[in-house]
Amino acid sequence: MTPVVRLRSVVLDCPDPRALAEFYAALLGGTPQGEEGDDDWYVLHVPGGTRLAFQRSEGFTPPEWPRADRNAQQFHLDLDAGVTWAEVDVAHERALALGARPLQVAEREKLDFAVYADPAGHPFCLCRIADG
Repeated sequence: MTPVVRLRSVVLDCPDPRALAEFYAALLGGTPQGEEGDDDWYVLHVPGGTRLAFQRSEGFTPPEWPRADRNAQQFHLDLDAGVTWAEVDVAHERALALGARPLQVAEREKLDFAVYADPAGHPFCLCRIADG
């Protein structure tokens, strides 16, 4: 089937677009770009991946994971963190050092992923790439 459109960006609302763009740049690579004099919008071209954009949202309230009754997560990012648990451990430590907060890491071996919140509170998963 011929697509009608192409995905341009995944846009995350947040209180500080530059800071969140820098967090994801440190985690995924790339360089955040903003318009001169405009701190309300930053774009990150992830090498070999999708463009992430960050826009200021006054009064932003982060999602609460895993609550579904109020302010539920609207989406999350799944990030490949490595094939071995040693590689995932390195990604885990780096994510924490950058300001990520663990939400669900206890059953990661069973699930093949662990859940974190970025500095603005959006959930993301560090996933182990399954063999084969």
